[in-house]
Amino acid sequence: MDAPRTLAPAAAQAFPRALRASRSRRHLSQLELALRAGTTQRHISFIENGRSAPGRALVARIADSLALPLRERNGLLLAAGFAPVHPQRDLADPALAPALEALDHILTGHLPYPAIVVDRYGDLVGANSAFGLMTEGADPTLAGPRANILRLALHPAGMAPRIRNFPQWARHVIEALREELRRNPDDRLAALHEELAGYVPEAAVPGADTVLGFTVPMELESAGRGLLRLMTTVAVFATAADVTIAELKLEAFLPADRATADALRKDA
Repeated sequence: MDAPRTLAPAAAQAFPRALRASRSRRHLSQLELALRAGTTQRHISFIENGRSAPGRALVARIADSLALPLRERNGLLLAAGFAPVHPQRDLADPALAPALEALDHILTGHLPYPAIVVDRYGDLVGANSAFGLMTEGADPTLAGPRANILRLALHPAGMAPRIRNFPQWARHVIEALREELRRNPDDRLAALHEELAGYVPEAAVPGADTVLGFTVPMELESAGRGLLRLMTTVAVFATAADVTIAELKLEAFLPADRATADALRKDA
């Protein structure tokens, strides 16, 4: 067990709160967390009650046991009085160039199907040329180089009027955002969720009905290629050590039927 230490009053309160919140969001008991982290339930209880201050090694093991995102791991370390471990670089930092080049390669390789890279808030980081098919007719203020893809998709001046099954598809977008908020609370994400939920018809709000399919393709009307039915896959860097890279998502759209595949391959 880590040697006991004394925290400043602010840290003594901050870390227990942060730990309890992270554990509760993941529906883990103190015993389950203790077993995963290689300590005792009594020790976890003392930590959450502010009676014991963990060492850096135990904080790191707890973060691993909770499978925290890198941003939250840094926050837990700071709350315990330690310096964060994972850097958060700007996308223009040369150190991130190999990762961004790899993403560009994947975006190009996915043609003629649309693909994008977004950050944790849904802001556009990169896109291939086929993504233009999805943004046609949208208000330019919603579809610029740093567009928020979630807002673009659900805003009535964005893609929403062209999505034939908007209520059903939008519901899945809102629920995914709500689940992300539950696991990793964030004020900016909460504000975005509140805004976007206002664009979704009441019948499509989570809880309005009880049955969800395993996937809901987007049924998107296009000017020159007819109705496109698209499924989405999401990929992340599995072993990222940088917060910025860890939070990037590659969203690749795939045809959900032969007619869509043929339409997207047209003129390819």
